Amino acid sequence: MKLGRVSGTVVSTICAAAYAKRKLLICDLIEPSGTATGDYLIAIDQVGAGPGDDVLILDEGNSARQILESPSAPVRAVIVGIVDRVHLG
Repeated sequence: MKLGRVSGTVVSTICAAAYAKRKLLICDLIEPSGTATGDYLIAIDQVGAGPGDDVLILDEGNSARQILESPSAPVRAVIVGIVDRVHLG
């Protein structure tokens, strides 16, 4: 799992069936402190996240396909949670 911050959306008029009617979000990866790492992912939104939201990203293809209940989908990353806060102790 990775932490990210939604920075935008991806719009595609032609896509694989697994992406139909699903929102694709660009997520800048962040450290637990909130500092950007400089990397990003494009992930399918499963929780209604939007720009500026800190999110929990499942970045494991097989697990992502299980969440989507589509074993052959060309999917790698899925947003599975909106993060309210991170406690570092």
